[in-house]
Order: sequence, then C-alpha cells, then structure tokens
Amino acid sequence: MSRDKLVYMANQIGRFFASQSDETAVAGTADHIMKFWDPRLREAICAHLAAGGDGLDPVAREAIERLAASSKGLQKSPAS
Repeated sequence: MSRDKLVYMANQIGRFFASQSDETAVAGTADHIMKFWDPRLREAICAHLAAGGDGLDPVAREAIERLAASSKGLQKSPAS
C-alpha cells in the first residue's frame, strides 16, 4: 500500500476521534490501528514516522509514536 494511502487512513481515524479529548483521541487512534491494521501496515506507518512522518496530523502522529515506542506496534494483534 502506498505511503500516501497509509497517511490518509491514519489521519481519517484520528479525525474520527478528534471530537474527544486529546488523550482519548490519541489512545483511540492507536488502539484502532493496533486492532485492525495488518502488522505489515503498522510496520510501514511506523517506518514512515521514523522517516519524518510527512502528512500525519497531530493525533495520528502521536498515536503512531506510541505504537512505535512500544514493541506492540510491530507485532501481530491478539486474536479477538
């Protein structure tokens, strides 16, 4: 998937949660990406962040920073 598409999707998720408090929006965005994105997509968006994260909105950027800081961002999500 293209970097631009990943950024677009991450920003869309962040905008969905934006009406909530900043902390809740960031946590909700990170949780959604962790639960519903394929590990390869999470790895790609974390790599994009490491390369500067161009285009990421503040909520999405902070959520991805959290995922990247925890090893969970690059592991498979647990079975639901």
